[in-house]
Amino acid sequence: MAARFDLLVFDWDGTLLDSAEAIVGAINAASRDLGLPPPPEQRARHVIGLGLREALRHALPDLPEGRYPQMVERYRHHYLSHDHELKLFDGAAALIAELAGAGFLLAVATGKSRAGLDRALQISGLGGYFHASRCADECFSKPHPQMLEELMDELSVEPGRTLMIGDTTHDLQMAKNAGVACLAAAYGAHPAAALEALAPLAQLAKVEEMAAWLRTHA
Repeated sequence: MAARFDLLVFDWDGTLLDSAEAIVGAINAASRDLGLPPPPEQRARHVIGLGLREALRHALPDLPEGRYPQMVERYRHHYLSHDHELKLFDGAAALIAELAGAGFLLAVATGKSRAGLDRALQISGLGGYFHASRCADECFSKPHPQMLEELMDELSVEPGRTLMIGDTTHDLQMAKNAGVACLAAAYGAHPAAALEALAPLAQLAKVEEMAAWLRTHA
């Protein structure tokens, strides 16, 4: 079967890295440091995938503007205290290695900062597989299409030959805004019903299912 896509763009947190609970935990701990009640879990999980400042503004919309820098600092303290303990989803490393070996161009589009992604790529050992990446401190936050547009431009791939793979509605909406097909990782941060509303090509319940879909359809 001829390849349908040339470029596969992966979200990081919740798609390759099992980090959703750690992110929610860091938001909650930072809230407590500032003497605030933590946001409801559904609200905290919904912001995963956004740039950090945008995420915290959505999670804690009533926080005075001048206190967000302190919230960012406390969030980073709590998250970075444990990020080296986080694991890739089972099968994620093997999937990325397989796709690279098959000749796909691979990229990352993430709500992490550049420093955060570089650290994650080093810890995970996956950095050598990706041809390009974009982060929230380099582009507009998802669901703005800038990350995908810049990746396609850098790697000289048309939207019709690009596939975005992510676990949040922010990922899927970004793909739609860029005119790119999308695939939903339904094991991540956002509920399946919300993902389905954005009409991904498929919803996959675990990495093994994603690998099988990509072998057949990508």
